[in-house]
Amino acid sequence: MVGYQKSTATRGLAAQLELTYDTESHLLSCVNKLFTSVNLGALVSPLSTTTNEPRLSLLIELSDKAGALHSTLAPFAEYGVNITHIESRPIRRDSFNFYVDCEGVRGDRNIEAVLTALEEKQLNVLILDYKKVPWFPRQIVELDLIGDRILLAKSELDSDHPGFKDAKYRERRAQIDALARGFVHGQPIPMVKYSQEELGTWSKVFLNLHDLHRLYACPEYIRVFEVMEKECGYSENNIPQGRDVSAFLELRTGFRLRPVAGLLSQRDFLNGLAFRVFFCTQYVRHHSKPFYTPEPDVCHELIGHAPMLADPSFADLSQEIGLASLGASEPEIERLARCYWHSVEFGLIENHGQLKAYGAGLLSSYGELKKACSHNRTANDIEPNKALQPWNPSVAALQEYPVTDYQPVYFVADSVPDAMVRMREYCRHVPRPFHARYNPTTEQIWIDRAVVREPNRGD
Repeated sequence: MVGYQKSTATRGLAAQLELTYDTESHLLSCVNKLFTSVNLGALVSPLSTTTNEPRLSLLIELSDKAGALHSTLAPFAEYGVNITHIESRPIRRDSFNFYVDCEGVRGDRNIEAVLTALEEKQLNVLILDYKKVPWFPRQIVELDLIGDRILLAKSELDSDHPGFKDAKYRERRAQIDALARGFVHGQPIPMVKYSQEELGTWSKVFLNLHDLHRLYACPEYIRVFEVMEKECGYSENNIPQGRDVSAFLELRTGFRLRPVAGLLSQRDFLNGLAFRVFFCTQYVRHHSKPFYTPEPDVCHELIGHAPMLADPSFADLSQEIGLASLGASEPEIERLARCYWHSVEFGLIENHGQLKAYGAGLLSSYGELKKACSHNRTANDIEPNKALQPWNPSVAALQEYPVTDYQPVYFVADSVPDAMVRMREYCRHVPRPFHARYNPTTEQIWIDRAVVREPNRGD
């Protein structure tokens, strides 16, 4: 998005809007201010619309003279047409192009009245085509369309998987996977009756990490984990049910769990986060290697991810990445996935001069948690281009990472809220075809521009 840019030739338009910022949100705020000042009411109201509202995109050329913008936007207020997005681009010293998205389509009485009024003003107006974007879910029920879209390469165990040659384990995995594949939005998460062998594996992981967390987990994790032990049944002898953990999270931050049978694509997984939905496996890693798993399992999800999803700043961080992924290009999805990996999975913070983990990949791995947060490493070791780097999403977005080995680089934020704020700022500047907001009341995604989703590749 190109924001409003001041120059010596913009005094007329800038004076009308009293612009001091270059972001769309401030431009919309100033447009509202302009209209309320003349008793026409707020023209731009993103939260008042629903995800299914049709959009019309206009390109309007304006001369930079006093009253030009006010005169141009007046018909929208007069005929009750909401503007959802507006941005400006200088085209000549004395002229601007204004890109305006509004609610409605050709043929609507009010839209036609606005277009007629603009024509009578002898303005140069062009109706733009809908922009095509990669398919993304617009409402939470559409997560049903991607929930079973497990990556083909991961729908079966790899030959180097600890359970590859264990027929009994493979059969058990298939049973639990079937529960996830049959899930649809609105249903309660299926209960899993875990075997003694599965409980034994969980117990080893739980006990192995429990004391280490007190040394190396961030304060937010420690506080909420103590609560979850009481309210969700976390213990060495019990694997909490996803249903109970999801209910707990929803009360705390609005996040909920959704069962999944395995790894999703980066796009599908991140899209779910936009709705504050975390795709969560329910199967247990193979008992022969309790401290290693080549893929996410219930130990990783419930010990690593779930407690942090109960923290408001961490939940916001996760959703920011998810919202930025909606309709994004493949290169942007890759960059967002790297940001997710280096924060939500392997992020560190500095706490009183010591390194503490908030990333789930660290919090669920005994060996890597010790490696990343060892007392031999302190916040004084943080340097650009070194193994410990200050949290900068722009840098993290370009940092490659191994999936099955220890990480060569860790990014360190000042705090969990700091990690969220920096990620939000990064997402504000991610090139994307529209800006999205999630409405938790309607469970739908509101977008500010006219777009057409490409066919869902699962159709």
